[in-house]
Amino acid sequence: MDYFVIISILVFISAIFGYINVRFLHLPNTIGLMLITIVFTLAVFAISYFDDTLLNAERYIISQIDFKTVLLDIMLSFLLFAGALHTNFQQLRIQRWPILVFSTLGVLVSTFLVGIITYYMLQLLGLPVNFIYCLLFGALISPTDPIAVLGILKQAGAPKKLETKIVGESLFNDGVGVVVFLVIFQIASAGADAITPLEILELFGVEVIGGIVLGLLLGWITYRLMKSIDDYDIEVIITLATVMIGTVIAQKLHLSAPLAMVTAGLMVGNDTVRNSAMSATTETYVDKFWELLDILLNTLLFVLIGMEMLVLTFDTTYLLAGVLAIPIVLACRYISLLLPIKFFEKKLDFVPKTNLIMTWGGLRGGISIALALGLTEDMNRDLFLVITYVVVVFSIIVQGLTVEKLVKKVAV
Repeated sequence: MDYFVIISILVFISAIFGYINVRFLHLPNTIGLMLITIVFTLAVFAISYFDDTLLNAERYIISQIDFKTVLLDIMLSFLLFAGALHTNFQQLRIQRWPILVFSTLGVLVSTFLVGIITYYMLQLLGLPVNFIYCLLFGALISPTDPIAVLGILKQAGAPKKLETKIVGESLFNDGVGVVVFLVIFQIASAGADAITPLEILELFGVEVIGGIVLGLLLGWITYRLMKSIDDYDIEVIITLATVMIGTVIAQKLHLSAPLAMVTAGLMVGNDTVRNSAMSATTETYVDKFWELLDILLNTLLFVLIGMEMLVLTFDTTYLLAGVLAIPIVLACRYISLLLPIKFFEKKLDFVPKTNLIMTWGGLRGGISIALALGLTEDMNRDLFLVITYVVVVFSIIVQGLTVEKLVKKVAV
């Protein structure tokens, strides 16, 4: 079975499940697709007791897809560019300082809090795991997933200034979170004595600052090219080329491709560039193209998340650890946001219960699962993959379905 056949099957499944969701369930697409896929996979498990043809086919598809590479190295750049392109730049500029603190200091504080508490929780369950591996889990689960957050918040009717904080934080903390994970992963692989604090700082600085600088350069080049012509077909292709070649350059130079794409998307999507470089027709086509691509990739992503159940090790203790990790992750996110929100809330007129909404609305998604899949067996991969999957499923289904009610109840 070649890759074209596998992609065709995934698109077909996505179309059928998407139809079922829109026609009967009426859930947000991200939630509905993942839920239907999980139910479908469980049904395939049940049928396999009588005939394992479907189960073997589904396992084969998953075995042929490197989820970590597909999401982090390919899909993520397109999804982040699309998300940044449609973000309210004016509101983002006003909220830039809290977003910066949330996506850097917030991620670091949450990483260490989750890592420390998870370490002791696992000891109590009789799972002696090295502390550095618990920190890795803290790093992969702390960033909120912009892919999950964007679609659900649009339907929740959150106030614009609150939506900007959550979406803006998600767009940037994703890139920062991946870099933090890679730094801790390198320490865990090489040993704490084999890497110096200066090397850690250099790795972090090159990835983050280099990614942002590359994004600014790509955004400026894209703007100049689009301003010099008026042809919506070619201008759409230019934005697509920006993402594709920009991702390749970032990967070759070991810079943060997610941060580069967020920065480029914000530059191309801001009102100044739109008004001076795009005609009304071009703007419509650019927006519609990236909206469609965003929907297609989101659809495929959440179907794949549901199918990733097949790679889990179903151990009762692992599942219990996953359930216990849910309140730990939520509590640590709440604490990590507490001081920054207290500092900025009076200056920027935050909506009531901002911390509560940002905690509950900060969904985890495919990025966390992709990073967990990147762990080695020595790093307790099976354990942390199960814990991550439980947290992500709870986050998207339970938090995703209730965040709208929470927003309407407290953000008044």
